[in-house]
Amino acid sequence: MNGLSKITTSHRSRTAAIYLRQSTYVQVRDNTESTLRQYDLVERAVELGWAREDVLVIDADLGRSAKFGSERLGFRDLVAQVCLGEVGAVFGLEVSRLARSSADFARLLELARLTDALLVDADGVYDLADINDRLLLGLKGSMSEAELHILAGRLHGAKRAAAERGELRFPLPVGYVYDDEGCCVIDPDQEVQAAIAAVFAVFQEQGSAFKVVGSFVGRRFPLRAYGGIWAGQLRWGKLTHSRVLGLLRNPCYAGAYVYGRYLTRRTVRPDGSVHTGIVLRPRAQWPIVLHGHHEGYISWDDYLANEAKLKADCTHDGARPPREGLALCQGIMLCGSCGRPMTTRYYEYQQAAYGCSSSRADHEATATCRSIRADAVDEPVARLLLSALSPGQIERALAAADEVTVRHSRSHRAAELAVERARFDAQRAERAFNAVEPENRLVARTLESRWEARLVALAEAEAALAQVREARPALPDRDGLRALAADLPRLWWADTTKDRDRKRLLRTLISDVTLLPETDRSRARIGVRWHTGATDVLDIRRPHTSAQVRKTPAAARELIARLSPTHSNAEITAELARAGLMTGTGQCYTVAAVKWVRYTYQIPAPSPFQDGEVSVDQAAEILGISANAVYYWLTHGRLAGRKEPGGRWCIPWDEQVEAACRSQIDASGHLIPHDLVPREIRPGEITVQQAADRLGVVCHVLYYWIRIGRLTARKGPDTRWCIPWDQETETACRNWLAHPEQFVPQGPGSRPLSEGHDELSIQQAAARLGALPAAIAYQIRAGRLAARHLRNGRVAIAWDDDIEADLRWQLAQPKHPGPTGPGSHPLPAEISENGEISVQDAAARLGIRAGTVYHWIYQGDLTAHRAAGGRVSIPWTPGVEAACRQRALNCRKFTPQSRMSTAGGAV
Repeated sequence: MNGLSKITTSHRSRTAAIYLRQSTYVQVRDNTESTLRQYDLVERAVELGWAREDVLVIDADLGRSAKFGSERLGFRDLVAQVCLGEVGAVFGLEVSRLARSSADFARLLELARLTDALLVDADGVYDLADINDRLLLGLKGSMSEAELHILAGRLHGAKRAAAERGELRFPLPVGYVYDDEGCCVIDPDQEVQAAIAAVFAVFQEQGSAFKVVGSFVGRRFPLRAYGGIWAGQLRWGKLTHSRVLGLLRNPCYAGAYVYGRYLTRRTVRPDGSVHTGIVLRPRAQWPIVLHGHHEGYISWDDYLANEAKLKADCTHDGARPPREGLALCQGIMLCGSCGRPMTTRYYEYQQAAYGCSSSRADHEATATCRSIRADAVDEPVARLLLSALSPGQIERALAAADEVTVRHSRSHRAAELAVERARFDAQRAERAFNAVEPENRLVARTLESRWEARLVALAEAEAALAQVREARPALPDRDGLRALAADLPRLWWADTTKDRDRKRLLRTLISDVTLLPETDRSRARIGVRWHTGATDVLDIRRPHTSAQVRKTPAAARELIARLSPTHSNAEITAELARAGLMTGTGQCYTVAAVKWVRYTYQIPAPSPFQDGEVSVDQAAEILGISANAVYYWLTHGRLAGRKEPGGRWCIPWDEQVEAACRSQIDASGHLIPHDLVPREIRPGEITVQQAADRLGVVCHVLYYWIRIGRLTARKGPDTRWCIPWDQETETACRNWLAHPEQFVPQGPGSRPLSEGHDELSIQQAAARLGALPAAIAYQIRAGRLAARHLRNGRVAIAWDDDIEADLRWQLAQPKHPGPTGPGSHPLPAEISENGEISVQDAAARLGIRAGTVYHWIYQGDLTAHRAAGGRVSIPWTPGVEAACRQRALNCRKFTPQSRMSTAGGAV
C-alpha cells in the first residue's frame, strides 16, 4: 500500500470509519465474499495503528445503491462525522463503494480536506490536502460514475433488443401464463378465463368501471401473486375498482406486447432530497408495441374504445360523463354569467336543480348568476332535440350530408391528382439519374439530390391524400335514419329508457347548454350549442316557486273579502265550496284556511256586536277605569254580557247600565275614574312621575323618600302626590343619588344588632354574601340557617366562618336563590327551550318590578306554574308580552320606566 507515511498521530487519535456497501440485497445474500472482505478492513485499520475501540464500522448501506438521489443513512452519518472532525480516516474496499455520484463524492472529498481526514482503499492512502491525491480521487470518482452509466446502458440495451423481438419476459397479468417454450398464452384455467372475459363484457355493456365492480359483488376474482411466499401462485379475492382500471388499461389483454409504458423520473423536494417516481407514458410515446404478439381477450380496436370511455369518464381531466340522475343536462350545463360549469343538486320528491354554487363558494359569482329547476331546462331542451330529429329535419340533414360528400369528393380528387403529379416527377427524376454516366460524378450528384427531393414531395402528397381519406365523414344508412326519426319520440319517453341513455343520446348532438344572463327573475334564456357549431336560444318562463304555488288564488281572496262583513267563516267556507274554488295546493277550503286568509291579507272579520253593544275596552274608556275592572265585573256577575264564539265579550250598553257601573265605582274604595277627579297642582309643584323623569330614576325611589319623610309632598284631591319643587330640592335629590352612603334607610332590620357580637341581622348577612335579604330570609324559612327573634322583633343569625361557607354553598346551588337574589339562576334548559321564562326575566323585559308580575300571577291575570326546584315559570309568547305591556300601561302605579340602581332602597 502506498502513502503509509501520510498517516500521522493526529489521524490515529481520531476514529477510523470502515464504510461497507453492497448495491442490492441479492448481492448481500449471494456475494458473501465481497462482504467479508469489507469487514476485514477493520483488521487493516488496526495494523495501520488505530486502536480497535477507535474503529467504527458503518454497514447501514448494505443493499443500497450509491447512484445519485438514493437515500443512504450510512453515508449520511459518515459525512456528518467527517464534518464534525471526528474521523481521521475513511476505509473502503474501493472508492466506488463511497459514491457513484460525482456530487456526493466531491462533497465528501471537500469535507475530508477541510477536516484533515484521509481516504484509504486497496491502492493506497490519499491525503486530500495534496493536490495530486485530490486529482486522482476525482478521476476515480468520475470513472466510477461513468462505469455505472456504461453498465446500465449495456443492460438496458440488451433488454430493449430482447423487447423488440418480443422475447423479454416480465410478470404477466392475471389471465396469462408462460408455456413450456416461454411463449405468452391464455391461462388454461377456465374459471380465470371466464372472470377476465366477464370484466370486459360488463364494461362493454355498462361503460363504467364502477358498474363492473358492482356486478362482481359476491363473486371472487383471480390474482396472480409475484414475490414473497405466494410467488407464482393463483389467489382469489375481491375485485376492486383499481384492479378493474388496471385490467382495462393493460394492452396485454388486447394481444399486444408493449415495452416502456412507464418512465422513471426524479424530482427534487423542498427539503433537498431527491424522489424517484414512476410516470405512465402516453400511448403515443410507447417505444415498443408489437400487435398480435399473443392471443388477446379483446381486439386492439376494443382496447382503444375502452380507453376512450375511461377518458370520457375521468372527471379529473374536466370530463362530465353522464350519470344516473334524472337531470338531463347534468355535466353540460354552463353559467352564461361567470362561464363556469353549473352543479347539479338533487332534492326530495324527485326534484333537481342547476346552480352556480362553485362561483358562490369562491366568491366569484356575478349579479346575474342564477339557479334554476332542472325540469324547467330539460323539457324544452328535449323537445328541441326531438324536433331536430323529426323526419323533415332528417331529410334536410341527409341533403346537407350529400352536399358535404360532394365537397369532400372534390377535395379528395384534388389530392389524388397532386399524388399523381408528384409520382410522375419522382419517376422522371429517377430516369434522369439512371441515364447519367457513372463517371460524371458532378452531374450524378445533382440528379441524385433532385430525385430525393421529388421522393420527399411524393411522400408528402401521399400523406395528405391519406389524411383526406381518413377525414371523410361516415354517413349512416338513410333508411335507418328515417326509421329512427319515426320511432325516437316513443323510445325517448318510454319508461324502460334509463336517464343515462337519454343523456348519452342528447350528447351525441348537443355540445353544451348555457343559462344566459337574464335580469327578469320570472323568465330564463337557455342557449343550446350543437356539435355542428349551430346555436339556438330558448326563452322560457320559470316555474312558480313554492310560495307562489301555495298563494291564495285572487278569485278566492276577492270572494272572502266581499263576504267577510256579513258572513261567518263557516258560511264563507260553504260559499267557496259552491263556487268550486280551491287553495293554492289544490285542497278544499276549511274554516281554519279562511281564518288564515283573513289574517294574512288583513281582511276584517264580521263585527260580533249587535246594536246597543260595546266591547270591554269601550266600556272602560267610557267609565274612565281599567279594562281589568270591567273583566272582573263580567266574570263575577256584576255586569251583564255575552261571549261570542271568538271569545270576545259583548256588553249591552245604555244609560241605565252606565249609571249602574258608575254607582259601583262610587261605592268602590280603589276604583277612581281618572278623568272624573280633577287634578290640583299648585304653582311650583310637580308630580312624582315628573320628578322621576327629571332625576332619571324609577317612581318608587321618590315614593320611598316621601314615606320616610326625606322628601316633602302632599296628596291632592285625586290622592296623587304633589311635590314642591325648586332648584334646591333637585340638588338635594341628586346629591342623595350621587352619594348613597349618606342615606341609610330607616326601618326594621336596617340598624346593626345591639345584642351579641357573634350574631348578624338579615341585612348584614346579605351584605356580606352579596345577596338580597329575601335570599337570606328564604334560607331561614327553609331551615337551612339558624336564627332567633330578639325582644324588639329583630331576627338575629348566629354567624361564624363555617356558617358563612355553608351558606355560600347553599346559595350557589341551582335550585336555591343565588348570590344575586331570588331567581337569579336560569330556568332548566328543557323549560327554556319550550318558550318559558322566569318572573325576573319577565320583569326585566317589561321594565317593571318582579312584585308586579307576582301580583298578576296571584290575581290570575297571568298564567304560570312551578317548575323543578320550586321556580315560577311563565309560558311566554308575543301575545302574552303585548297583553302584559297593555296591563302595565292601564295601571298607573306600574308604569314601565327605565330602571337604574340608586340609593334610598330603590329596587
